[in-house]
Amino acid sequence: TRHRLHKVRAGSVILATGAHERPLVFANNDLPGCMVASSISHYIHRYAVVPGRSLVVMTSNDSGYQCALDWCDAGRSVVAIVDTRKAPDGAVTEKALQRGIQVITGSAIIEAKGRRRVMGAVVAPINTGATFITGDTQLLPCDTIATSGGWSPTVHLSCHTGSRPVWSEACLGFVPGSTTEQRFSAGAVTGVNNLSDALRDGVKSGRDAVEAAGSLLADSPADSFITSPSVASDNDVVCAAMPVYLVPHSQPCSRAPQQFVDMQNDVTAAGIEMSTREGFESIEHVKRYTALGFGTDQGKTGNVNGMAIVAKALNQSIAQTGTTVFRPNYTPVSFGAVAGAHTDVLFDPQRFTPMHEWHVQRGAQFENVGQWKRPYYYPEGTETMEQAIAREQLAVRNGVGILDASTLGKIDIQGSDAREFLGRVYTNAWAKLAPGKCRYGLMCGDDGMVKDDGVSACLADNHFLMTTTTGGAAAVLASLEIYHQTDWPELDVYFNSVTDHWATLSIAGPDSRKLLSLVTDLELSPEAFGFMEWREATVVGVPARIFRISFTGDLSYEINVPAHYAQRVWDALFDAGRPFNLTPYGTETMHVLRAEKGFIIVGQDTDGSMTPIDINHGWAVANNKPFSYLGKRGMARADCLRTDRKQLVGLMTTDPLANLPEGAQAVRNPAQSIPMSMVGHVTSSYYSAFLQRRIAMGVIKDGLQRMGEMVYFPLVGGQIIEAEICSTVFLDPDSSRQKI
Repeated sequence: TRHRLHKVRAGSVILATGAHERPLVFANNDLPGCMVASSISHYIHRYAVVPGRSLVVMTSNDSGYQCALDWCDAGRSVVAIVDTRKAPDGAVTEKALQRGIQVITGSAIIEAKGRRRVMGAVVAPINTGATFITGDTQLLPCDTIATSGGWSPTVHLSCHTGSRPVWSEACLGFVPGSTTEQRFSAGAVTGVNNLSDALRDGVKSGRDAVEAAGSLLADSPADSFITSPSVASDNDVVCAAMPVYLVPHSQPCSRAPQQFVDMQNDVTAAGIEMSTREGFESIEHVKRYTALGFGTDQGKTGNVNGMAIVAKALNQSIAQTGTTVFRPNYTPVSFGAVAGAHTDVLFDPQRFTPMHEWHVQRGAQFENVGQWKRPYYYPEGTETMEQAIAREQLAVRNGVGILDASTLGKIDIQGSDAREFLGRVYTNAWAKLAPGKCRYGLMCGDDGMVKDDGVSACLADNHFLMTTTTGGAAAVLASLEIYHQTDWPELDVYFNSVTDHWATLSIAGPDSRKLLSLVTDLELSPEAFGFMEWREATVVGVPARIFRISFTGDLSYEINVPAHYAQRVWDALFDAGRPFNLTPYGTETMHVLRAEKGFIIVGQDTDGSMTPIDINHGWAVANNKPFSYLGKRGMARADCLRTDRKQLVGLMTTDPLANLPEGAQAVRNPAQSIPMSMVGHVTSSYYSAFLQRRIAMGVIKDGLQRMGEMVYFPLVGGQIIEAEICSTVFLDPDSSRQKI
């Protein structure tokens, strides 16, 4: 992978991006051999390469002198330093003179000479405003020209946040503007180029950023370092820089040899002046007319010079002219790093439980459920899917099985009004649920239709843990936030998704209590730990929350442990479960077990058009609550009160092994001519190895009032399957198996 894209969310950010040395714009400045002064120093110090034999330096500030000194140290000849300032009195000027380097002041290189490369530099005196030539020219033979027009702060990243840079006369460049974000700047990007000042600026920005991020600010030895003599005694005299952006020529821009401003896009000073004559006064319009600052350069080297040329042509200041918008990315990035963000696994991310590798090693077949990879079934040897699922069913019903239920949505709800909030979003009552107890709840939309269900536990008077369907977790959390922020903002309640924080290991079957007793010291008797209760305990030394709830209809415990301990507890359960033939089972077996007990799956047995009454869950609706719950008015609509609505019922086929396909349409009269009057359809259909027959659930018009009647399912090919409307509970109607 050449590039990788990381998205980081930080409490605060410090930009210490430095500055770019600005080239000077003069005639024929695109000849090979014309370079920025600092780049020559880089060649010499970083690569041990001197890019020429004889050098002429043109500078408007002290920085250009370093290039000449490095050139001399490399054993090459410096013809002259041409300083645009009349009387530079900085320490570097004195150093150059002591080295015997000729310094020509108050002058500039107005043109480079040569055809294929630099052969000489034409030097002429200029006025203090750098707007015209004041004397005769002279030709300095050379093969390299270095220029330094000052430093342009690298403000690009600050602009990416929407902040516009502002002009600074102090550093003759644009510096980061104000922002509402926790963004701080330090060093040369703010126009601070002196070493000791830059270090102090960095320490201050660091402290400000830490405080803004809400972190504790520890004592730092940085202040003593900054004030130490070796760092702070910067006694070198610095001469003020001279603002030079376009070096004057004896000819006007339109007639002089080309003076390049943007080397990447071949934008010349003449082209910029022409754009203003054409009426383009906005700097953004000039950019599009000339291509100034386009491409990967994004104005790094040429923008300030270009803005200054526009400002002069329009007779206004650079501050009034402003700068263009710099766009990401700051440095070139391959398309492969940013393209395809909505394809393959990036389009629909894959999520894995902590035990995923264990499932893979055991040969589990997976299905996708709400982006999660969930084990579908565990084939052994040459087993078919049907054989594996039948084996898993019998293992749970006759002994003990284990399910990785970590994908269940888990929402931590806290606040003094948490109980009140639950009472409003669930159809049933929550005011009296005591800590240590659990309750099943139905959640409806404003239209009264079932949207989600799950068991929520009371952890404390102001603390609840809500579980949701795997695929509905994100939508439920979003809806809770919406209702809180828009309908009931006065309630003191907070929500956090903890789905990934807790792994859920569900053991079910008659032997599950015996197994759990081997790995915990928790009292597990029915009197001490009843159905629909939870307890805090340790499982093989790991802190856990154990919930005695069941989605299989058998004695069952859901063990919740921190996700990073999940594999350890999982392995310990299998070690302890060998005498009981502990068997892992997948989602398909879970579906069969829950269907035997008539437990619904939202989205399969409901389709967004069914109320709690339609699914025979009127027992989960409390109409006497002091505050109306979500969906109460929707359920009171005339359409929801019709007696012929489709209602969830069980379907017992006359032939025990007849397969009712999910989605098959039901009719009352199989002899009716086509088109037949359809009265419902099959929602769930399975083979129950424990009952040794097929079972199904479906929605039938007025089905709850038609128990014992027969309905028919015409299939493709002419076959008609007969089934009796019955209760959705096919096994253990008094629920004695799960309450033992």
